[in-house]
Amino acid sequence: MKIGLVTPYVYPLPGGVNDHVGHLYEALRARGHDVRILTASHGLQRSSEGDVIRIGKGFSVPSNGSMGTLTVSPRYRSQIQAVLGREQFDLLHFHEPFVPLLALFTLRESRSVNVATFHAYAGYAPGYQLGGKMLGPVARNLHGRIAVSAAARHFADRYLPGDYKVIPNGVDLRRFAHAVPMARWQDGRPNILFVGRLEPRKGLLPLLKAYRILRKGGCDCRLLVVGSGPQEREAHRYVMTRRLPDVEFLGRVSDGDKVQLFKTADVYASPATGRESFGIVLLEAMAAGTAIVCSDIHGYKGVVKRGEQALLVPPGESRPLAEALMRLLADPDLRERMGQSGLERVVEFGWERVAARVEAYYGFVIRRLEAQGALPRDFHAEVPPDPRGSSIA
Repeated sequence: MKIGLVTPYVYPLPGGVNDHVGHLYEALRARGHDVRILTASHGLQRSSEGDVIRIGKGFSVPSNGSMGTLTVSPRYRSQIQAVLGREQFDLLHFHEPFVPLLALFTLRESRSVNVATFHAYAGYAPGYQLGGKMLGPVARNLHGRIAVSAAARHFADRYLPGDYKVIPNGVDLRRFAHAVPMARWQDGRPNILFVGRLEPRKGLLPLLKAYRILRKGGCDCRLLVVGSGPQEREAHRYVMTRRLPDVEFLGRVSDGDKVQLFKTADVYASPATGRESFGIVLLEAMAAGTAIVCSDIHGYKGVVKRGEQALLVPPGESRPLAEALMRLLADPDLRERMGQSGLERVVEFGWERVAARVEAYYGFVIRRLEAQGALPRDFHAEVPPDPRGSSIA
């Protein structure tokens, strides 16, 4: 099939949705599909770069306790019509269709089979409220809906009620298979790793407070912090004023270095305070065979199982976080058991398996439309057969 993946965030800038889109693009191409990525530009990118098609400009705006993107263009309709007329997609797959405005305008103009994946989870999201109101009149063009977790499904259903298929995020297991730890931090001192945007909802300050408790209690460990963001100066100031030793702020790192850092870590800490729909970093930690301490929040509980791959702690509370970290740091056998359990569980989240489930859902939606005599006019591919005895569950 000819498939267009529509992301409202400026691809390939870092972020969970863009990572998902990039891996899905590769996996679908490996399965024989012709795939394009539709996104916005940010700065001086060219309008088209190989399989990446740019429409409109993306601007960073605060959203869901983080930073999101608003895409705009004075000629959206004509630009989108030109792209869709030229490309003739059999299927368009919208990621975060509530995020204004690229997905909303493209969905309105689409004459393809339309599937959407909902990634977000939040207590209150103005972008979802705005997008939900705008999407309502064109929701009839949406033929299938995917949510990356039960939490994401529950959240999206508040704004656009209907049937959702839960298909999780994935992880590239091949990247971790032969990775080795970084020798720089292999000196016998245990390493705690944090990877994420340095913003309040990711929980770095509670982690720094927990680390302080560990050091005051005599635990000779190290904290590796990967990422950047608006809370960076505050985090540096906290470390300096408390004179916390062995905290390494590494900033943004390459994908290769990130994989090695997960292998370097003795414990991975993800103390997010909430509004996480899934937790791709937990998949990466499991793929590296690293034991996890993470917050007891809805989005994480569908990824790890309590006491098997991770110790779960109340979000935002530093002392329980410190106690869980200390328990793992003091018990190499427990770390080993949890790491091995993670390696076994993460197989079901490998991108080959996840992409196969997405492809199967495409087939289900297309066959349903054919049975209703409602296949859109731009769908020209063969209707995927219904494999005997197969399931998309």
